[in-house]
Amino acid sequence: MKLITARHPTATTPTGTTADSTTGTTIDSTTRTTATERPAPARKLARGAGLGVLLALLATVVWSGSFVATRDMADTVPPVQAVFWRWVIALVAVAPFAARPFLRQWRTIRRHLGFVTLASLFGVTLYNTLVHQAGLTTSASNMGMIMAASPVIMAVYARLGGERLGARRVLGMLIAALGVLLLVGKGSLAIDLSAGDLWMLAAALSFASYSALLKRKPAGIDQLAFLFTTFLLGALMLAPAYAVSLAVQGGFALGAATAGPLLYVGVLSSAVAFFAWNRAVALVGAARAGVVYYLQPVCVALLSYALLGERLGALGVACMALILGGVALSSAR
Repeated sequence: MKLITARHPTATTPTGTTADSTTGTTIDSTTRTTATERPAPARKLARGAGLGVLLALLATVVWSGSFVATRDMADTVPPVQAVFWRWVIALVAVAPFAARPFLRQWRTIRRHLGFVTLASLFGVTLYNTLVHQAGLTTSASNMGMIMAASPVIMAVYARLGGERLGARRVLGMLIAALGVLLLVGKGSLAIDLSAGDLWMLAAALSFASYSALLKRKPAGIDQLAFLFTTFLLGALMLAPAYAVSLAVQGGFALGAATAGPLLYVGVLSSAVAFFAWNRAVALVGAARAGVVYYLQPVCVALLSYALLGERLGALGVACMALILGGVALSSAR
């Protein structure tokens, strides 16, 4: 006698599917699971990109204020001395948070000391010294506007590194760059640069190089340890120039007119802004963060008008509209 058993309806269905015994239809469980889970990574990426843009904006606004502070103390504090004390103050500000990660990751830092030293040279030693030097012979508005050239250099670095920029981002960058050029040229594309403007162009190149290097930061070094190391190396590299400046130019009087700007550039523009910028580049890349950096001329012009009395005018407002429109176009997802 043969024993005949009834098959359950799900036995004949392919792997990864489930048969519905009441309707006779087959449901692909793999598809069903994927459909419910797929949006989660997308939402996570969107949140990360949004946070990156906000951090880049925070750094940009804080750095805009530093141009005003730099211009304000240009006549009282020699550039090299201002930069040296900026990084000493920044080291003191981040030490309570970064000393332990720095010591814990020292072996990794020492293994990549060449890379960290190069990043410190471009982002700490050269960039800020060039900015303070430019403040002697150009206005705060011009400093901010010329620094807007750095996103173009960042985008070139990103493209050379294999990153696809996309037509919309490139168009937005061109619109924002046009606004910057018209603002610098006072309505004309024929730009006459002073010595201070040339120092700022060199600063823009240095900062863009630093931002490009951030994408290659070793994974074993976290943000706080990296900041502390670059600040420390930057101060050490500036120490000989600081000693020469003291011997040749003498020191400066420490008072309310100098202590306030030094604290601003040391704590906010160095510790806070550099941490925010480095994190932004890690989240969205140097090219996209650089697009947000185009807002700096707008912020600097407004702060210069409010604090230093530098006039803005109708042309400035029109150029700001171009810059803001270009940033919005390039940053839109």
